[in-house]
Amino acid sequence: MNRFKIIDISLLRIRIKSTSPGSDLTIMKKKALYRKPLESSDSTAKKSEQTRSLILETALELFTEHGYEETTMRAIAEKAGVALGNTYYYFRSKGHLIQAFYDRLHELHRETCVPIMQREKTLKGRLRAVMRQILADMEPYHQFAGVLFRSAADPQSPLNPFSPDSEAVRMESIEWFAEVLKGTKTKIPPDLARELPTLLWLYHMGIVLFWIHDRSAKQVKTWRLMEQTVEIISRLISIASLPLMRPLRKSTLQMLATLREDVA
Repeated sequence: MNRFKIIDISLLRIRIKSTSPGSDLTIMKKKALYRKPLESSDSTAKKSEQTRSLILETALELFTEHGYEETTMRAIAEKAGVALGNTYYYFRSKGHLIQAFYDRLHELHRETCVPIMQREKTLKGRLRAVMRQILADMEPYHQFAGVLFRSAADPQSPLNPFSPDSEAVRMESIEWFAEVLKGTKTKIPPDLARELPTLLWLYHMGIVLFWIHDRSAKQVKTWRLMEQTVEIISRLISIASLPLMRPLRKSTLQMLATLREDVA
């Protein structure tokens, strides 16, 4: 018989299936996906947000248990105890549910990283602490991420993080990495500074992909990879302004510009 642990944070209750009867899943405070209660006294608005959150967390639960393709909007509505019409009112499709998941996970990253941005001033310190926080925030969704990847890996899928449908949250994430670079003591050449937020976003996506496929205990291999690559990236950026590095830097940036060109 499956056992479930209940995580009750604000408006959202998330059921996570234990990997074994004796497993102990530790979730730090505010590490689960949720949206803060509305400050407005409008009870209708609060109830609307509660319903939206209920539909979203029910969808994540069913996607994890049965798969994304196999789960229907009707099944989500029935499990959540919400009328099918109301479910479509909040989310027009399963794809919109996943986009909402992306949005809220991004909101969570930004919120939990605020103290880091205030505390850390070196590039290495900021990048390492931010990447640590991202992995910690995603920890409760490791099983779900594997299910989602089956559909999101399709280049034609709207769930793909590189798709036009994901552009809004993708651009917000890139802008967020630009904030990570602001205020650091590291001297970054202007031409590299323009491209670096996108490069860091791509780097973080690579770490996420490795994390999805990581079956080591508590994804320890991903943590080791992240720690070591942050060290390498920080050193490369710190020497990028040296005259000796200019030709290599220009070649790299030209390659990126070529990749962005439309192919006829």
